[in-house]
Amino acid sequence: MMSVLKDKVAVITGAGNGIGREHALLFSKLGAKVVVNDPGGSRDGSGSGDAADQVVEEITAAGGEAVASKDAVGSVEAATNIVSSAVDAFGRIDVLVNNAGILRDRTILKTTPEEWFSVIEVHLHGTFFCLQAAARQMVAQAGGGRIINTSSSSGLLGNFGQANYGAAKMGIHALTRIAAWEFSKHQITVNAIAPAALTRMTEDLPGVQGVENYGPEYIAPIVAFLASDKGARITGQTFGADANHLMIYKMMTSHGTTKRRSNQPWEVEEIEAVIQRIVDW
Repeated sequence: MMSVLKDKVAVITGAGNGIGREHALLFSKLGAKVVVNDPGGSRDGSGSGDAADQVVEEITAAGGEAVASKDAVGSVEAATNIVSSAVDAFGRIDVLVNNAGILRDRTILKTTPEEWFSVIEVHLHGTFFCLQAAARQMVAQAGGGRIINTSSSSGLLGNFGQANYGAAKMGIHALTRIAAWEFSKHQITVNAIAPAALTRMTEDLPGVQGVENYGPEYIAPIVAFLASDKGARITGQTFGADANHLMIYKMMTSHGTTKRRSNQPWEVEEIEAVIQRIVDW
């Protein structure tokens, strides 16, 4: 078990704190060489710091191999640099974990264009461009690879005050499914997680403070499994990870109803009569 990721080269974005840091530490413990990507900013994306360096020091002090990358995800250039960090340091990339994220929570009527675009840029653009750059390198190397994205119940189910974040996270769910189909011929699996854990991103949410056994260390194992050879047959899935509870999120349709004995479009009045059958499961 301790070598389940032996000699794999993994890039983990947003790995300076919280869930990303736990991914990096566990991946190293399981034998991976890790690129710790994080510009070191606050949770709203502002500023910079040495969070990535600190995680690299933790890994190397424990006998692992890691290098820091401080590009802020969201652009083609950043994605290229991040993947190049892996290739330059370790000769290849086997795993990408798209974990980087910021929060700019605001109700829709109060959201500014900058608050909208900044969150979409980091989460959705950052995930797409890193995924694209990593997959291109994996294809060039041959031999397949693993990509794990990070969605959220805020997108899959919705959450008040998080239109920007939720829209990006739902987009990541769709991107995961599409990439899984497109990359299957290259033996690249693409999955996502929708984690629930106490981190600096969630520390002020109602019902989270003071909850025991709810740290980011509960999220990392499913990501490590999906990154390993053991996860080779799993692709296109979005896993919910809530402490020790694992599940799958699926988009489903209700049974609905069909207009009988007619090939004509619905009349509005007819829809009114059957709307509950359409809505009900």
